[in-house]
Amino acid sequence: VNHPQIKRALDYLRAQQEPDGSWYGRWGVNYIYGTWQVLRGLAALGIDMRQPWTLRGRDWLRTFQQPDGGWGERCNTYDDPIHKGTGPSTASQTAWAVMGLCAMGDPDDPWLKRGIEYLVRMQNQDGSWTEDEITGTGFPKVFYLKYDMYRNSWPLLAMATYRRLLRGQKAGQVI
Repeated sequence: VNHPQIKRALDYLRAQQEPDGSWYGRWGVNYIYGTWQVLRGLAALGIDMRQPWTLRGRDWLRTFQQPDGGWGERCNTYDDPIHKGTGPSTASQTAWAVMGLCAMGDPDDPWLKRGIEYLVRMQNQDGSWTEDEITGTGFPKVFYLKYDMYRNSWPLLAMATYRRLLRGQKAGQVI
């Protein structure tokens, strides 16, 4: 954490954080993805996740949890950020939010538990998840991608991350 490049990266992330606590996402739609990636990266570095700026990221994720326990966001957030965090819940976006909350290190977080419950409830009998929304980004505002395996790979990783957290392992560690 004391390396000059890491300090530069942390300064960059602080500067890029939106006033509401979220971060823009590039490869997944959109602020849910960006916020998860930053929180997970910070936890992996061993950053104190109780700092005001990390708590703002956590709180942003909490704010946009849907009544069904999931998270969802549409591609229109790239055109108008007023829509950030809104849209029908999806398995992949819920998984990203769950992993962002796991990075905070609190396995008893009620928002986190509701997200896990959503993933369990929405899992199909064959072990897959159904996802009709586009959650992948090619080039924002130009084209978007439907990565068919996002709907399965991200929820599985989120559940594994949560399980590790329950066992006392750090959520930011690479599996």
